[in-house]
Amino acid sequence: MSAHADIAVETRPGHVAVVEIRRPPHNHFDLPLVSALADTYERLAADSGIRAVVLASEGRHFCAGADLTGSSSAAPISAEEGAPAVYREAIRLFAAPLPVVAAVQGTAVGGGLGLALSADFRVASPETRFVANFSRIGLHQGFGITVTLPAVVGRQKALDLLYTGRRVNGEEAFAIGLADRLTTAAALRDEAVTLAASIAASAPLAVRSIRSTMWADLIPAIRAATSREAAEQAILRSTEDFAEGVRATAERREPRFTGR
Repeated sequence: MSAHADIAVETRPGHVAVVEIRRPPHNHFDLPLVSALADTYERLAADSGIRAVVLASEGRHFCAGADLTGSSSAAPISAEEGAPAVYREAIRLFAAPLPVVAAVQGTAVGGGLGLALSADFRVASPETRFVANFSRIGLHQGFGITVTLPAVVGRQKALDLLYTGRRVNGEEAFAIGLADRLTTAAALRDEAVTLAASIAASAPLAVRSIRSTMWADLIPAIRAATSREAAEQAILRSTEDFAEGVRATAERREPRFTGR
């Protein structure tokens, strides 16, 4: 079903397809991966036997977003051309016809959090970590998080997470609505498949119609937000604070920001 080497598709009973990103351990994304993921969603939507999708990842972590340190096989994403292109492809994920349940193991960091928020639901365990760490690397948030995070947790919680860049474990995520189901790490993917199957048991045309309506106002807002996000990121990528944030991340230490 997927033409991308790092994406696998498995059909499950109950009209469910599991779409797995295979770039362990951190599952960094780049433009080809996001584009291929959107293509996969669209192909599955054309398959009359599939009614719901589980988005999952191989290995320890759900997704660490773009690779800013150059330590993985993911292609670098430039500020001028790369980020806007990635976000244009990301819009296709939000607009896909089928409902999506994200099975979020390990961490969903930065753009990885944005990817998790492109799903209708998120299943987590107490060990899961959601991290909007952009301010901790001297960068502006991206992947439509400007719209999707407050839509899920509310404006004040979103400001807290974006300003501080702090980690949110699965239990807190469930308490604030960032995670919709909380289960054990061992049962996480099965719980996501169970939720997807319960959705798929509903009338499929009605579910697609409901999803289209529920996302209708958000998608134009996400499109506008990603344009602003990319512009802000382009400005901040030239700062000393961003360079320090990337260095500190690579060296696993606290950043020393100077406001320059």
